Amino acid sequence: MTQRPLVAGVDTSTQSCKVAVCDAETGEVVRIGRGTHPDATEVDPARWWQAWEEATSGGLLDGVSALAVGGQQHGMVLLDDADEVVRPALLWNDTRSAGTARDLVDELGGAAAWAEAVGVVPLAAITAAKLRWVRDHEPDAMARAARVVLPHDWLTGRILSAAGGFEEWTTDAGDASGTGYFSAATREYRPDLLRLAAGRDLAVPRVAGPAEVVGRTRDGMVVAPGTGDNMGAALGLGLRRGDVVVSLGTSGTAFARHDRPTADARGFVQSFADAEDAFLPLVCTLNAARVLTSGASMLGVDLAGLDALALAAEPGAGGLTLLPFLDGERTPNLPEATGSLHGLTRTNATPENLARAVVEGMLLGLADAVDAVRDAGCPVERVLLIGGAAKSAAVQRIAPDLFGAPVAVPAPGEYVAVGAARQAAWAVAGGAEAPAWDVPVEATADPVAPERGAEARGRYADALATTHPGAV
Repeated sequence: MTQRPLVAGVDTSTQSCKVAVCDAETGEVVRIGRGTHPDATEVDPARWWQAWEEATSGGLLDGVSALAVGGQQHGMVLLDDADEVVRPALLWNDTRSAGTARDLVDELGGAAAWAEAVGVVPLAAITAAKLRWVRDHEPDAMARAARVVLPHDWLTGRILSAAGGFEEWTTDAGDASGTGYFSAATREYRPDLLRLAAGRDLAVPRVAGPAEVVGRTRDGMVVAPGTGDNMGAALGLGLRRGDVVVSLGTSGTAFARHDRPTADARGFVQSFADAEDAFLPLVCTLNAARVLTSGASMLGVDLAGLDALALAAEPGAGGLTLLPFLDGERTPNLPEATGSLHGLTRTNATPENLARAVVEGMLLGLADAVDAVRDAGCPVERVLLIGGAAKSAAVQRIAPDLFGAPVAVPAPGEYVAVGAARQAAWAVAGGAEAPAWDVPVEATADPVAPERGAEARGRYADALATTHPGAV
């Protein structure tokens, strides 16, 4: 019996490392491994390597011919002249750089200037803001730094180094476009903006082509350039025109493929490159699946119990509205905000309404994100729900009304890892396009009461304007 050709994709995410081994021809996941990352906003990259070793133990990669890494975007990994880590990596969800982000925006002449320059306006999450924070608060660390790479770059390089195949640091246009010093429109770095952020020149990874082979291990396994997590998910889902993805993981994102770059002077929509040769306008919120786990904890139930309570309430939660900014917020740019509950009365103060408000609150921020992607020129014919919170029965039932569009839930899967595996298969096969892989859809739903959704969205907008006047 002929063994099927196998490829592997890695998702080195905020919370874990997942490695999916896939059939190179069909995309079927044949085995998967996992390792755990620390629950923190700054992490020694050595912990990512430990998680990789945990995920790939027991011969997980046996028979694999190619591999690529997808990873959490924006993380700042500073390396010295010997490629040793200078300080723990600052992750996307570390908000201490909010002030330096504002400084950078002002120094270039405002948000519109950044949107025009690179399609991204610095927020606390963006790599450029983290570089400025280190420059201002840890000058000795910045003085030792020789280069800056991203989490997926670092793990790709470490895999190659351990297997005797490292030649140079590489990245891809998708992940690079989230740094604040790389333009998705031109596919080029902006050294002037890197100097503005870091206060000095730093080396950066070479930007490889979408299906380029960037190295080989000593046993001949091909390594592709990898990409950012959202770009990996888009590749794994095989996005087509009319699809908008809403990903409900640690963060929440809404994105779609576009044939041209965008420039949002508000900084709401970030103009990223995708993992192919197009663009990925994207809105990212800081709060998503953890809103549900926090709500369940507050109510003293598990996630299934939260679902049951939420579905027992009427749409609109009796007038309760949750602003779910439990960890601050990225979009709108409110890094120091906290969550708040609005419209509470003796009449609507029930566990069912509170559970419904938790689910609706998480989704309402993403509904604004879907609208922003639509306004950027991407048609919204259906919304694809992915991520851990997409498994929630309440989320699946409530989302179509709030989004005002049909919702499809692809079969549960590690789509970032699968997208990275698809890139690896592309690197082996060559050609102008990634191989076609089927993506099964598990559930679909159309809006049932869009007028109730519009009412809830109006109350959310009013609560946001009242609590955070001037918020984008």
